[in-house]
Amino acid sequence: MIHLGEKQELKIIKKVEFGVYLAEEGAEGEERVLLPKKQVPEGAAMGDTVEVFIYKDSRDRIIATTNEPKLTLHGMAELTVSQVGKFGAFLDWGLEKELFLPFREQTRKVREGESCLVALYIDKSQRLCATMNVYPYLETDSPYQKDDRVTGRVYETSKNFGAFVAVDNRYSALIPLKEMYGDIKIGDEVSARVTAVKPDGKLDLSVREKAYLQMEKDAEKVMEVIESFDGALPFTDKASPEVIRREMQMSKNEFKRAVGHLLKEGRIRITKKAILKCK
Repeated sequence: MIHLGEKQELKIIKKVEFGVYLAEEGAEGEERVLLPKKQVPEGAAMGDTVEVFIYKDSRDRIIATTNEPKLTLHGMAELTVSQVGKFGAFLDWGLEKELFLPFREQTRKVREGESCLVALYIDKSQRLCATMNVYPYLETDSPYQKDDRVTGRVYETSKNFGAFVAVDNRYSALIPLKEMYGDIKIGDEVSARVTAVKPDGKLDLSVREKAYLQMEKDAEKVMEVIESFDGALPFTDKASPEVIRREMQMSKNEFKRAVGHLLKEGRIRITKKAILKCK
């Protein structure tokens, strides 16, 4: 059987002026597919086996190619947007006919020239299409353990859960809301620390270090912000968690630890309404 969206080894069963026809071993009289002349390997003869990828041409006909696609059925890859049309975007995936990414399969609007993480699927019309909704295609058997450092692409964000990440563009992970700092958005590449491996194999991540390591970084960040306010930060560690998170991108506890560290070092002093840089 010819499998759309997959690589297969097929046998040359017929030569024609415009290419060769391929079929599975033992299925010569049944299903066959055309490999265009310019794709036929030099010296290929009747009965030879050729590895090809099966897709559809611009006239929606099943066709074979020896070119290497950047992803296969149910696989994922970061692809570049070639153009944006009336119904969606077109992606460069290494083949003559570009891959269609419908608007309904976009988790954010994509623009020409940028890259996006997508999976390959077959739509209701039996056409190969791309989707940015990659969650169903992610794996949960990663080799990572707690405290490992990982890199991934944010593919979805939720006000209720946090940021969903495809680690190595392959494994399912989440940055929970409590670990969300800064402006993390869809499409961002993040470097994170594994905080837990769930029973189902999914990963929990944090973009921050362990507390004792993070404190030094947070202290320096607090000093930078104090200096940006000409040496007088207009709130203290008694400010609301919302104010601290908005201004410092850290939790109240992390802010208090950083401020305490700076106090101990004698770099700041605290008044009722402000934190002042020591001269």
